[in-house]
Amino acid sequence: MGRVEVLASEVWRARAAAHAERADALTAGHRARKARGEAHPVEDFLYTYYPTRPSRLRRWHPGAGVLLEGADERAGWRHYVRDEHGVRVDHASLRTERDATVTFVAGLLRATARRPAQLGCFGLHEWAMVYRDDDTRHPVPLRLGAAGTDEVVESHRIRCSHFDAYRFFTDAAAPRNTVTPTRARQAELEQPGCLHAGMDLYKWADKLGPLVPGELLLDTFALAHDIRVLDMRASPYDLADLGYAPVRIETAEGKAAYADAQRGFAERGADLRERLLATLGSLERA
Repeated sequence: MGRVEVLASEVWRARAAAHAERADALTAGHRARKARGEAHPVEDFLYTYYPTRPSRLRRWHPGAGVLLEGADERAGWRHYVRDEHGVRVDHASLRTERDATVTFVAGLLRATARRPAQLGCFGLHEWAMVYRDDDTRHPVPLRLGAAGTDEVVESHRIRCSHFDAYRFFTDAAAPRNTVTPTRARQAELEQPGCLHAGMDLYKWADKLGPLVPGELLLDTFALAHDIRVLDMRASPYDLADLGYAPVRIETAEGKAAYADAQRGFAERGADLRERLLATLGSLERA
């Protein structure tokens, strides 16, 4: 890895403790609801669509190229290795094991970062997922009713570029999209203004495992959480009883509010994307 950062025992243990405390705060609501057997239409997405386990999220890793002093207990951890100076993440074996993932994620993030953010989708992907369908994805009423929801879809141009959102469109909504995203076209179409592309930064950080510093992983998770809230506030669902005020994207004011929030998330995502690319770049040079 070239230059290696060395962390004294008291330094990395303090970082690990702060990381666990932050992770516990981020997952507290979910853990409490799970203990009570309660579902949540907004936050459960972070634990179902993404394979999030609070116990895994709270485990801090230093990332590649960092040596931990006095970390004997980690010498037996998967993907860690001991040398004469301390314990570190075994970046070489991880790079080999996850070569395809590293290559794909690096290519996707670079392609996304090169494009300007497009802010004109207004979250209509969630509306397209219930268009002309008797079933909804959540046991929550539609804010405008079925007919009103369909009217919003029919009166707007739908411009969803993200395959993992588009694949949940109803059969009636799919032909209304201006593009046809596929898994093969993901790197071609993904753009930094897309809410799902921002949320997926957490997915990519998680897939890279111990190669990614714990602080960066939690930063991507926090962004995914905040984006998910906007995603559902701008959706056709009535979530007022859960404390979520709607972003009424069917109005000019709602569109402006959505685009403004989307711009802020794109800026946060750009910073995290750059940090992930820096991590991947160091691996590619190793």
